[in-house]
Amino acid sequence: MYSLLGYTQWRNFETIINKAKAACTNAGEDVAYHFADVSKMVSVGSGVEREIDDIYLTRYACYLTAQNGDARKPAIAFAQNYFAVQTRRAELVEQRLLDYERVQARTELAETEKLLSGVLYERGVDSKGFAIIRSKGDKALFRLDTALLKRKLGAPDSRLLADFLPTISIKAKDFAAEMASINVQQKDLYGQSSIEKEHIENNTAVRNMMLSRGIYPEQLSAGEDLKKVERRLKSEEKKITKK
Repeated sequence: MYSLLGYTQWRNFETIINKAKAACTNAGEDVAYHFADVSKMVSVGSGVEREIDDIYLTRYACYLTAQNGDARKPAIAFAQNYFAVQTRRAELVEQRLLDYERVQARTELAETEKLLSGVLYERGVDSKGFAIIRSKGDKALFRLDTALLKRKLGAPDSRLLADFLPTISIKAKDFAAEMASINVQQKDLYGQSSIEKEHIENNTAVRNMMLSRGIYPEQLSAGEDLKKVERRLKSEEKKITKK
């Protein structure tokens, strides 16, 4: 490999390998796994072979070696640029997956709340009552009412709270709403008062579960405006389709 990276002598390249190993150690990775010491037979002429030391590198080890190499060497500069590009591509893919998961979670919450609204309507709760019940659920889950939480997250009053929540909070609301939908029917609840109590209890239960795992819903950072996320995903999809 050292010749591919522009080094003519092994001893010079070995210095780079040692720096890469140190970086690997500092990152908490297993040096022996990423830099595997091996031996191989090479021809020395006249049909004679001798054993020499060698090192097998993982992709991560190659990355560290390139990063610690002499960037004045064209081969090293090329390798550094290659890994920078690939790293950025991986970051973009990861972000796209996270964005897609959040959009899906929001879609599922909207469907759950639509179903819950229908169940409640059949049991004497109109749209205004449903809005009140949902707000009481938010307060139980986040310990802040919907208006205060919107201000905390920087969400406009005209927009739905869920459009600015992080994925885990959206899923928490969805879980509580799912339980309310099931329990209202199983317990045969009617009227705003009894259903409101049920919804508060479900959100409280979800909050307690999150607290037990060290997650405080009201302390989580706001998510990017979901409308912007959706537009970005659609734009990226069009670019991919055109290629």
